Amino acid sequence: MKTESNTEQQPKAAKMGFISLILFGINAIIGSGIFLLPSTGMKLFGPASILVLLFDAVLAFCIAICFAECASYFKETGGAYVYAREAFGRFVGYEVGFVTWAIWIIAEGTMYTAFATALGGIFPALGTPADKTIIIVCLYLFLITLNVSGVRMATILSNVITVGKLTPIILVIVVGLFFMKPAHFDPFFVTKLATVPNFATAAITLFYIFSGFERVVITAGDMKNAQKNLPRALLISLATVVTVYILVMVTSIGVLGDRLATSTVPLKDTFQAIAGNFGGNIIAIGTLLSIGGICIASSFVSPRSGVALSDNKMMPSVLQKRNKKQAPYVAILISGTASLVIALSGSFAVLAQISAVSRFAQFIPTILAVLVFRKKFGDKEGGFKAPFGPLIPVVALLASLWLLSHVSPANLIWGLGALLLAVPFYFLTKKAQG
Repeated sequence: MKTESNTEQQPKAAKMGFISLILFGINAIIGSGIFLLPSTGMKLFGPASILVLLFDAVLAFCIAICFAECASYFKETGGAYVYAREAFGRFVGYEVGFVTWAIWIIAEGTMYTAFATALGGIFPALGTPADKTIIIVCLYLFLITLNVSGVRMATILSNVITVGKLTPIILVIVVGLFFMKPAHFDPFFVTKLATVPNFATAAITLFYIFSGFERVVITAGDMKNAQKNLPRALLISLATVVTVYILVMVTSIGVLGDRLATSTVPLKDTFQAIAGNFGGNIIAIGTLLSIGGICIASSFVSPRSGVALSDNKMMPSVLQKRNKKQAPYVAILISGTASLVIALSGSFAVLAQISAVSRFAQFIPTILAVLVFRKKFGDKEGGFKAPFGPLIPVVALLASLWLLSHVSPANLIWGLGALLLAVPFYFLTKKAQG
């Protein structure tokens, strides 16, 4: 719903302040990808993958600015779903809301595969396809059991995830910068790799590591002065993450050189090259803690995204069923099983690309919504507005469409198929509501 005035007071229940919002944004963006994908960038585009990362950073900034402007019009929680509904109507809003659940399911499945990949990279004896399948299935059963039991551990998980992910990253950057070899960046453009298709493939795959900033706007209703704080905090969070990612990529290439392209656990191998097995083990523990923690957190969020759709009468009420522990067991089983199928369907790099592709089902409607809201609401005193007129939304839209045009049809269907799947659910739900 449209905000009546920028001078309205935020509800007393809003607790998250500006600094907390920045930290929340950093935590939401930094995930498993930075631990595993630097090697994919090196393999696809060589040392020049640093430029690919910069391209992704610029695109992420443009999209984040669009989210920030849309967020400045609303106090309502919901993010891209709210923007799509208000800009384009109920059907498009439903599509984006439905695909949000699908995005979380795909992300959870990608996390399963990330954990199995990391475990196999750290313990080579567990690196066979059969072992990977067993690890994924065991992880699925553990997370289903954990969720159905109604376990409450959000605070502990948050601490474990944050410490687990930041410790290895900081160690690799701070120590690794002193052990880089300039020769590892020569040639910067590898002739056989420096092609437009390779650049596009690397860009859509590495874009996965920037996904997550859109989660911040979903919780706008729980923030202090969201219209003022959210846009600034979102951009500061993203700027911090971009700096960290560039440093990780530069350090990994500088220390490992060509060996980075064949590494399954690049941060661990980078630090092991510097500090031996002891250093490698420290990073390995941090990597598993981080990815494992994200797996648990994701398994809690994805079913509740489905419950939220049901609460808003956008999905069948059966998803709201809870057991004696108040766990939404139907949504947990559906989300978890769908994530398992996705996890068993491909490698981490492929699933990371699919996960990145699926995000554009939220991104593109939000980008277009910026232009709609400017005509609909006009200039708002105190609201955030992207600079340079329509330039940033147009650049974000064109870059997004260009990237998607280079995705294989199979991955495009996997990533955006939920949009088609949502159509019959929309009409069934509409009919059920009379």
